Amino acid sequence: MLDFFTAMHKYSRGFTLVELLIVMAVVGILAVMAVPRFAELIDKSKEGATKGHLGNIRSAVQVYYGQNDGFYPVDNLASIVPDYLVSVPVAKTPRCARDSNAIHTGDSSTSVDGSGGWAYNNSRTDADWGRVAINCLGTDLSQHLWTEY
Repeated sequence: MLDFFTAMHKYSRGFTLVELLIVMAVVGILAVMAVPRFAELIDKSKEGATKGHLGNIRSAVQVYYGQNDGFYPVDNLASIVPDYLVSVPVAKTPRCARDSNAIHTGDSSTSVDGSGGWAYNNSRTDADWGRVAINCLGTDLSQHLWTEY
């Protein structure tokens, strides 16, 4: 009978339940440590994309300005799509406002209301006429105000 168990043990391959539980515990601990780090990286990538999109919109507005005798668009930037910009990109502002590609217009005191998307100063009498900003009243992960970009 002892020879049977010895022979069976010699040919059996695999892991014991204890070994599998230890491996699962180690993987679980690593996952708990890594998930918050990945969440922060995702937020950083969204912020970077939004800042890049802001630069693209501002460039399109400047090209419009140059080709229209020194006048910025007076609408909600619909006049720059699709000639100067394929479409209005989505502003993704983690921990601040909902993701949106809406453009809120007004003068420098009313164009930013924190509702998400973009803010555009379309008031010809305002000193900041033509300024495009991120429509968020909070801060990014670096604690800079979104409206300062």
